[in-house]
Amino acid sequence: MLAIVGGTVLTPTEELKGATVLVEGKTIKAVGTDVDVPSEAQVIDVSGKYVIPGLIDAHCHTGIFPDGIGWQHSDGNEMTEPITPHLRAIDAIHPEDMAFEDLRKWGVTTINTGPGSANVVGGQTAVVKTRGRTVEEMLVKAPAGMKMALGENPKRVYGEKKKLPSTRMGNAGLLREWLTKAKNYLEKKKHAREKGEPFEVDIKLEALANVLIGELPAHIHCHRADDIMTALRIAKEFGIKDVVLIHATEGYKVADILAERGVPCVVGPILFSRTKYELRGMNPKNPVELSRAGVKVAIQTDQMSAVKYILFDAALAVREGMDEGEALKAITLYPAEILGIDDRVGSIAPGKDADLVVLAAHPFDVARSRVELVLIEGEVVHSASG
Repeated sequence: MLAIVGGTVLTPTEELKGATVLVEGKTIKAVGTDVDVPSEAQVIDVSGKYVIPGLIDAHCHTGIFPDGIGWQHSDGNEMTEPITPHLRAIDAIHPEDMAFEDLRKWGVTTINTGPGSANVVGGQTAVVKTRGRTVEEMLVKAPAGMKMALGENPKRVYGEKKKLPSTRMGNAGLLREWLTKAKNYLEKKKHAREKGEPFEVDIKLEALANVLIGELPAHIHCHRADDIMTALRIAKEFGIKDVVLIHATEGYKVADILAERGVPCVVGPILFSRTKYELRGMNPKNPVELSRAGVKVAIQTDQMSAVKYILFDAALAVREGMDEGEALKAITLYPAEILGIDDRVGSIAPGKDADLVVLAAHPFDVARSRVELVLIEGEVVHSASG
């Protein structure tokens, strides 16, 4: 048993000064200012420091585009056909990617990693912890989302190959075509079952059909406001209820619509350059405006080892006017809720995984908030003291 005592605990729904977090095995047993510490517990005094939940990035490519190597070992974009819903991140994640160690040292304990945005439908993402010898040891949830993409990336990749899609119309048209195929596939499958007839499974349509029946969220990459509206339009046409917008760079332009429709946004990266035309509308106030409008916002990095800077992204959002509590939730609780894993991670509460980060200062005091200690499922995976 482990007792982390004396620090300011940001759960993140409340602030508890001089509190104790009691860890038993892999989970949190108790948290509060009046927790009895058993005599046999190992005590770690963190007085004057802050304790927060392990940080979560709801959209990145760590382990799939591994750090420090060339394209030969990057497995994130299957750029041979634009519709690949049957691809699974778990088959590409490399647990020995050096980025995972970087993330642990900076307090990132859980990520949602998956295919890139070269394809209109790229495949299935996976939520993993940032430690483990195998994907099976790391795995929290798979599949976690179906990666889809609108905008420049698919039309550039396939336009250069002189094939569909080469326009935004092509992106949308191809997505509609395959969602229609998945819809028809479900009808045929239902009919065959009712008649007791044999039915041949199509793994591409089977995977895409899970989006239509609500078993798998659609994670749609879109930057420009018009692409955001295309995503919402197609989701409405096909009755897709569980939609998550990835990036939503110009979300601030349609924040009221997103709030009204209850569509969460995984926003970012914030610390990034305008590397292409569709990023011309980048604005660090985007998460601020979305949050103020009532949109559930998670802040993400879209990166590999640079996921470790996610706390800086959230701090920048605070500087631009985002409420501190909302900003901390945007890298802990909200991504957990969006990914459907908040029963395990995202907050410091009894019964949840003991994924904890001890910081030398307030999380958004980026000049001083050095990571002192990191636990994943009750195990110390990083200690500044060695």
